[in-house]
Parts: sequence; C-alpha cells; structure tokens
Amino acid sequence: MRVMAQMAMVMNLDKCIGCHTCSVTCKQAWTNRSGVEYVWFNNVETRPGQGYPRTYEDQEKWRGGWELNRRGNLKLKGGGRWRKLFTIFSNPILPELGDYYEPWTYDYENLTTAPAQRHTPVARPKSLITGKDTKIEWSANWDDDLGGATEYGDRDPLLGKLAEKVRFEFEQTFMFYLPRICEHCLNPSCAASCPSGAIYKRSEDGIVLVDQDRCRGWRMCVSGCPYKKVYFNHRTGKAEKCTFCFPRVEVGLPTVCAETCVGRLRYIGLVLYDADKVLEAAATPDEQGLYQAQRDVFLDPADPEVRREAERAGIPYDWVEAADRSPIYALINTYKVALPLHPEYRTMPMVWYIPPLSPVVDIVRDTGHDAEDYDNLFAAIEALRIPVDYLAQLFTAGDPAPVTDVLRKLAAMRSYMRDINFGREPRERIAEAVGMTGAQVYDMFRLLALAKYDERYVIPPTHAEQAHGLEELATECSLDYEGGPGMTASGPFGESSGGPAPIAVENFHMLRNRQTADAPTTVRGQGRVNLLNWDGKAPDGLFPPTDDNSSGSEQP
Repeated sequence: MRVMAQMAMVMNLDKCIGCHTCSVTCKQAWTNRSGVEYVWFNNVETRPGQGYPRTYEDQEKWRGGWELNRRGNLKLKGGGRWRKLFTIFSNPILPELGDYYEPWTYDYENLTTAPAQRHTPVARPKSLITGKDTKIEWSANWDDDLGGATEYGDRDPLLGKLAEKVRFEFEQTFMFYLPRICEHCLNPSCAASCPSGAIYKRSEDGIVLVDQDRCRGWRMCVSGCPYKKVYFNHRTGKAEKCTFCFPRVEVGLPTVCAETCVGRLRYIGLVLYDADKVLEAAATPDEQGLYQAQRDVFLDPADPEVRREAERAGIPYDWVEAADRSPIYALINTYKVALPLHPEYRTMPMVWYIPPLSPVVDIVRDTGHDAEDYDNLFAAIEALRIPVDYLAQLFTAGDPAPVTDVLRKLAAMRSYMRDINFGREPRERIAEAVGMTGAQVYDMFRLLALAKYDERYVIPPTHAEQAHGLEELATECSLDYEGGPGMTASGPFGESSGGPAPIAVENFHMLRNRQTADAPTTVRGQGRVNLLNWDGKAPDGLFPPTDDNSSGSEQP
C-alpha cells in the first residue's frame, strides 16, 4: 500500500441552475488575457449538447485518453512515442478554432462616433483573432438551455449511441447542466502525451499543472486529454489548463468556481488513495467495471492501517484528519451517490458528479402524479430508460445499474425527508428499499442540502515545511508571474502584446492598438491612467513631471 493524497471535487448536478457564474469568475481570474480569449477553464454545458469544444466526447475522432492493447496493457489512444515523433510538427487530430469558437467583441465605438444618419448605428461583431467583421456561428455556450437543439442536437456524440431508443424532439426532450473543469486525473493522459514532460502531477495534492518553462508548444497534451481541458495560448506558444486554483487551495480556500457557485453544488476535499492500484484499476478489462475499480482505489481515512501508512508516507496528521472529514469520500464511497465523468477514458478522473434527479421528477409531475412519493419516483426511474441510459453514457460507460441506484437513493431521500418536514413519522422502509438506514438518509440529506461552508470545503492548508517546494513549483506553472503567459514584455504583435487585456473593459479599437503598438500603451492629454488597462510599464501621465524627467515625462 502506497498512500497518497489527492484534492478532488464533487458536483451535485441537481442543484446547478446554469447561471454560469463559475465560468465568468474563472474567466476573470485565470483567462482574461491576450492569447486565451477562447479559453474557458470552467464551462457549463447544457445536455444534450455537443459540448465545448464541439463533439469532444467522440474519441474515435479525437483519440484522447487510454485504451488497452492486445496484451491488456494501457496505451495512449492517440499513439505512442513513434507516432508522436512522426506527427510532432503536424498533429492531425487537434481541434480547430471553429471547434472551440472564434472569440469576438463588438465595435461599440461606432455607436458614439458614427455620423448622423437615417438609421441607428450598430455595434458589429469583431473577431478578437483577426480584428475583422465576423459572423457569430458557435460559442462555448451555444447549446445553453437547448438553444441549438433543433439544429445541432442530433450531433451530440452520446445521443448518437442511443439513436435507436431516442427520437430527438425539442418539445419532448430532457435537459440538465454539466459544469466541467480539468479532471486532475490519477492517470492523466495529457501528462503521458507531452514530449517535453512539461505537464506534471504534484505529489503533495495531486493537482495537475503545466511547467511553463519546459513547455515547447507541441500541443500533444491537447490531443491526449479526452476532456479537451488543455488549451494552447497562441500568443505565448504555451499550453495552459485549469490549476485547481492552487494558490487558494494552499492556504485552505476553495477554488474560485466553487467559492462563487450560486447553487452551492460543489464540494472540495482530500481523498487518500493507494497509488500502487491506480494502473491496475485503469487497466480493468471491462469498461463498465472501471467505476467500481476506481472506487476501490480510494482508502478509508478512518482505517488505522491506512493512517499508519499515511504517516509513513509523510502525509501530515491534519491532512489525514481532513480526509476523514472530507465530503468527497462520503459522497463517493459512504453514500455512493457520486459518479466519475467518462471512466471509459481510463484516466481515473477526480471530479465526480451526482446525477440529476430533476428530469425524472419533472416528468412525474407533468403526468399529474405526486412527484415526491417514493413509489411514483421509483417506478418512473425504472420506466424512463432514455434519461438513465444517457446519464450512464456520461458516468458509468453505459451501465445503467449504478445510475439507477443513485437516482433511487436521491428519490428515497426526498420522500423520507418529506415526511419529516410535514411532521409525520418517517418511514424506515423507504431507506431500507435503497439499502440505507434512516440515519444515513438524514446525514446524506444534511450534506447535500444543508451543509455549511466548512463542511462543503474541507481543505487543509499547506504546511510550512512544504512551502518552499510549492513556491518553486508555483513559479513554474503560474500564469501571471514576470515572464510568464500574459506578462511577456514583447509578443508577436509588438511591445506589450502579451500583457493582460481585460476584454470586459476594453473595446475592440483599444485592444487592437494595444496589441500592435511598438511602444508601451500611453495615455495622452488626459493626465491620468486607467489602472484596469495598465500593463505594468510607466506611461505618460502615471507620475508627475520632474526636473530631470526621471520618473515620468512632462504632460503635453
């Protein structure tokens, strides 16, 4: 047994309202810079839908993740060393910009500078890549609320597998929201695909990061990630990805997406796992056995033997205690209601999901029956094969049994708690019907519905003795340190073209001038500087003039 610690996340999809607050705050914190305008470390997809980038789940096309060779050993689906060597300068299986979307802004200046005319001037969409007029045809959020269902719904890779069972009609379909970040896998295929060894998994907490100094921009990691959560910064020539907000996690704070989540659907905590079992679990012959195989990799932090081995491995005592209080282990292995996203990719993902019961409840309610009665809900779960099969394609490699078990537990929780809330005597037979006790159902309800901040986020801070090593790692992967992505003094479009470009506050013309200027951005004739646009240099107007003009130039 080789005990290691891993930061993990569980999302309760029944509580996601699709507000995209997590995406916006992540964008402002991490990818609001030149070169990554199209990048969303966190995005929320409407299901059914094509996802972002479009059809990323079609691994017959994108060749991401792992597969088993004839000997039953793991190999990269995109090919090994020789294949990568022959395609290193021309990778044929990379998503194009159109698969993500061409980012745009609007020519708002035209609204105020256009001459007097008969018709009201418009703010035309402008490409943030070419600077020319563009036609908006796709985005990271195009399928929102099934907005593109009538035109694009049949292109959902998972829906295609259910083509014989599903008649896709907008009025009769089901939908739910699926937030996605990097999975920070136990067996990351992006790291194995990188020829430069720039992607690494931190031994302290399992967070997967990119060493910006070692990255050479081969983009094999983009192809190797089946979730397509590694991106290429076209301005710096480096790969970037979700960092699990490691600067916040190191001081005990949750990720930005979790902190700002309106529905409070995210849970973060430590899990302990046996590192010696990871490859064996990932090589499970039956794809539908991968879910259970990964659960078996996790270790019970309350087990005395696990605690002894954790101490030998150098895991701090308070980290083991945090793992014991973690909501992650409880949701995955105690209550068994969280499921991994696409375990068939064999990467051992560490962002798990509680599937939504809402599609089932809504349809029961629409029939005029009591949607909270457990008999109605249990019968509906068994009858509604389309939603369960679709969820099974997402979370259990097509096996509907684990998904059905989870939905039955969630339905039992609703019915059991309904009796308590109405002042009636709780019925133990409801809990027994799903293999639980009434106390377990109540504890699960409290965790899913009433858990407070420190119960949803059990994040032990980094120890002082680890700080120096983590600080060195941070300088390798940070996205905003001096010389890192977004802070490069000179870029391909001129001086300061790599500087931060907050699109939300700069119009198209200011951004274009900033990226193509031969000198640092200056403010003339105003006597002041907009700090939102400041690139760290000392333009005219930042400091008052002096006699020797050493700290600033005279105002014109």
